[in-house]
Amino acid sequence: MSFRRVVLVLVVCFLAMMGAARAQGPTATEALAFREAAQNRTAYVLPPEKLKLAKELFRARTTLHFLGEGWGILQLILVLALGVPARMRDGVERLTKSRWAQCFAFVFLLLLLITLLNAPLRAYRHHVAVAYGLSVQGWGSWVGDQAKSFLLAWLVGGLLVMVLFWVIGRSPKHWWFWFWIPTMAAVLFGVFLSPILVDPLFDKFEPLQQRDPALVAQLERVVARSGVSLPPERMFFMRASSKVTSMNAYVTGFGPSKRLVLWDTTIAGATPDELAGVFGHELGHYALHHIVLGLLFSAVGLLVGFFVGQRMTWWLLRRYGARWRIRSQNDWACLAVLVLVLNVLSFVSEPFDNAVSRSIEHAADVYGQEAIHGIVADPQTTTQQGFQKLGENSLDDPTPHPFVEFWMDSHPSTASRAAFAAAYNPWTAGQHPKYFQP
Repeated sequence: MSFRRVVLVLVVCFLAMMGAARAQGPTATEALAFREAAQNRTAYVLPPEKLKLAKELFRARTTLHFLGEGWGILQLILVLALGVPARMRDGVERLTKSRWAQCFAFVFLLLLLITLLNAPLRAYRHHVAVAYGLSVQGWGSWVGDQAKSFLLAWLVGGLLVMVLFWVIGRSPKHWWFWFWIPTMAAVLFGVFLSPILVDPLFDKFEPLQQRDPALVAQLERVVARSGVSLPPERMFFMRASSKVTSMNAYVTGFGPSKRLVLWDTTIAGATPDELAGVFGHELGHYALHHIVLGLLFSAVGLLVGFFVGQRMTWWLLRRYGARWRIRSQNDWACLAVLVLVLNVLSFVSEPFDNAVSRSIEHAADVYGQEAIHGIVADPQTTTQQGFQKLGENSLDDPTPHPFVEFWMDSHPSTASRAAFAAAYNPWTAGQHPKYFQP
């Protein structure tokens, strides 16, 4: 089988799996709930003083997001135009003849430069979070987290860049495919190891069974109803309150590293019934194989991104390589061009990525609301009130601009989620649940 056919088969297999996963579209009960939710403007509301803050915060976050994306691209164009990567390359090549040392030295310098150029926006973003009461993290702790992130990015990035340039040297035309294989291996290792090795560097975790055995007993009822294997030792308590005031929960890892994490802020701010709903949503991500689907989606996204990225890099080198003093795609300085291209592609693909994410999050919302039926007295009210607390705590704007939601939101708006929860009742006569038998 030819090289192109191998790639084509991989893409077709992915599209077939995604098509199968999405074949079950909205049920009639879901469609009815969507229509009712579209007319509901009171499922999620904020008092006037909080509404004013939410509007201000929405504008600040939106501005910072697009400013950060634009600056991330512009800074690399400026750096290349000034010949900075070429000077960095000359410096590391004078420093040592070792390719490994050159690689890690160049990645360190480029990463440090990008970090320093982004530092003002990142610091202001943290200032905004503190000013609106969403963060309580001190500047010392914040700088420490930034330093840890830098070191991790340098070590992991240095290894991947070394592999990248080795592959480029062996296969100048098809490196986009051969580099995709170790990149996906790194992604899989990262998802597997992150909850064990990376997350504890930034936050403190405890077994939920030790912290709140009564809550675990409540959550086990949801697990038993779902049929998903998630024993108590896979449930964790995270001490988020030392850094943030917002509420959250998440699932992470797979296989032996699979776990579900509840923030202490969520446990403190929600009722046991609301926590069961939050837990049901997160459990839905495992039950509906969202982590696997996410990995498949990432695999094809990276494959396409590397392919298009190589073509764009070739074009840029032909047009500007001499001006930037970049000798070839095997030049260390070419890394800055690749990062620029991938930043552009990431920005352009952001709406599509977020659309897929919103679809996945909605499916988990439906699953979670159905999962707590028979465990809590009123799943509709419980779920809707949970979204009210979540949105009020995070100062979510009840009426976000549709374009902003389309472009940068990975979850449906809090208002739409609350309205859907209030309308969705598949257990009434003539209606049918999507994921659970009546």
